[in-house]
Amino acid sequence: MKVANTENIQIAVKSPKRSTKVKENKLFNIVNIIFMSLFALVIIFPIWDIVVASFSSPDTLRSSRLRIWPEEFSLENYKLVFNDPSIWNAFMISILKTVIGVVTHVFFTAMVAYAMSKKDLLGRNVYTAMGIGTMFFSGGMIPTYLLMKSLGLLDSFWVYIIPALFSYYDMIIIMNFFREIPSSLEESAKMDGAGVWTIFMKIIIPLSMPVLATIALFNGVFQWNDYITTKLYISNEALYPIQMKLYEIIVQQQAQTMQTVGSVVIPTSSESIQLATIVIATVPIVLVYPFLQKYFISGMMIGAVKE
Repeated sequence: MKVANTENIQIAVKSPKRSTKVKENKLFNIVNIIFMSLFALVIIFPIWDIVVASFSSPDTLRSSRLRIWPEEFSLENYKLVFNDPSIWNAFMISILKTVIGVVTHVFFTAMVAYAMSKKDLLGRNVYTAMGIGTMFFSGGMIPTYLLMKSLGLLDSFWVYIIPALFSYYDMIIIMNFFREIPSSLEESAKMDGAGVWTIFMKIIIPLSMPVLATIALFNGVFQWNDYITTKLYISNEALYPIQMKLYEIIVQQQAQTMQTVGSVVIPTSSESIQLATIVIATVPIVLVYPFLQKYFISGMMIGAVKE
């Protein structure tokens, strides 16, 4: 009886603590939901304002107030942009350099990461020291420009691809992921007569899709948004990506009511062209993200943690 009474007293003591903890969790969840909702609105509303303004007539853009809905719905801004042949060419350049850049970067970085994940690799410590050095030091803008010139990459499409083939930071993430793959899989494949390339292509790559998709997303966003490479190394407008065209539109100080784009002259403003081009340049990468989102968290967590 004494034992039962003691247990009842312990339960009675613990119950208020548990109820208090439950209330604290509910309060935290409510505050967290309110805060994150407000934070999301702060991020989403300016983007929505840009989209709405791009579908508005140029006359309504003279006011600086935020817009919930287009006051005068108009597609003239988008007609102007798409009637310019250089926009289509820039769009194709952006797609090509993003697709080719992502595929080559992920494949080349994964190859190096697979080799570096082997502890018996000859000279592994030297390669590691060299790679870490590149994360902290660089040659600078002028030496890099002279290097690109000596390699014949100026005014070449491959200036978008070759310098971006490898990233030591991405290699570390992929390498740590490869180390989590059981070595017994490789040993059994070698016993069946599989070579290094067969193991890498048919075992390692299929098992590493989360981390590879994460690196592809990082590099894809970089390739799509990059215009500095074009500004430094490209003078041929036929090789301009969409972001460089957007940069040109923004820096042009043309606030006239008559704006010429390509061979078309339509009453508009430079701001309306900017907004339409921003939307066109942003939509493709935003549409790609949901397809890679499911790999994003798992790839970063598994590849970035070493036990």
